[in-house]
Amino acid sequence: MLDEIDRGLIHALHLDGRATFHRIGEVLGVSTQTVSRRYARLRETAGLRVVGLADPARTGTTQWLVRLTTTPPASRQLAEILAQRADTTWVMLTSGGTEIFLIVDAPESGTPELLLHDLPRTSVITGISAHYVLHTYLGGPTAWPGRLTVLDAAQQFALAGRRLDSNAQTDIHAAAQRDSATAPGTRTAARRPARAEEESLLAALRSDGRAGLARLADTTGWSQSTVARRISELRADRALYFDVEVDDRGLGVTTRALLWATVAPSQLDRVAKALAQHEELAFLAATTGKSNLIAEALCPDPASLHTYLTQRLGAFDAIHTLETTPVLATVKSTSQPTSTHQSARRR
Repeated sequence: MLDEIDRGLIHALHLDGRATFHRIGEVLGVSTQTVSRRYARLRETAGLRVVGLADPARTGTTQWLVRLTTTPPASRQLAEILAQRADTTWVMLTSGGTEIFLIVDAPESGTPELLLHDLPRTSVITGISAHYVLHTYLGGPTAWPGRLTVLDAAQQFALAGRRLDSNAQTDIHAAAQRDSATAPGTRTAARRPARAEEESLLAALRSDGRAGLARLADTTGWSQSTVARRISELRADRALYFDVEVDDRGLGVTTRALLWATVAPSQLDRVAKALAQHEELAFLAATTGKSNLIAEALCPDPASLHTYLTQRLGAFDAIHTLETTPVLATVKSTSQPTSTHQSARRR
């Protein structure tokens, strides 16, 4: 289990993935060296990684959630093949190893090449369903609340270089959460597609969101000041955000499941906004298909998941059907395949 300093470091990185160890140390009340050591240890033992990602809601990219039903002996190998593709993220083995879940990126108004003709021609795939993501209520720039329980409002303001006064008792992350859960369409109003010359910068940040300016300057051919300015511009336009990957078992999570719900259309937005406040959920999106609301639940154990399903979700009469598929292993997270020993930890 992670201690308070580890959790505080993870919380800080979610708020600002490029914050210096010195600034984080000041906020946590520990030395810069302590933060540096903890960061290195978490990278080695818990798969900690900061990645810079383009926000699909801002950059003109569409997303599809794909379910592939397979024969169990071949599912792992097929999942690893799919994980090598640049257009896939969050490749997971679910449902006792008989199903692969993945997110596929595609250009706006386009259909993923994977769905058109790139799926391996093999008899091990016995079924496929694809769900177009209409709106993301939780996920992407909005982190799982279970990782954001350590820093108080004053510490969060300090991390941002601001001072919390008596008239500003607002948690800056809570404000970001509310912004991400606004009505459908509001987050996509100001599109900011990445420019061609920014692609190399975004690719480098996908690999390492904390890469130094000197390294990024070598990659892009720009000066360090230009790199810093472009990162600031992308973040200000919300075309770029930083995410944190870490083995959540250190936070007490042993049970993960995908939830496929059918909600009355007239109640979909109301229900989704309410669910976006649930600390058990790390992802929530409205989609096309028989299941029009998809979520990922993270719970301490199966009993906790059962309680969540029967009591919290069961309280919503607008949820007509609910399918639960347990996540067995994560083969690929946001942008890189998970290493063998990391994958074993995340089962």
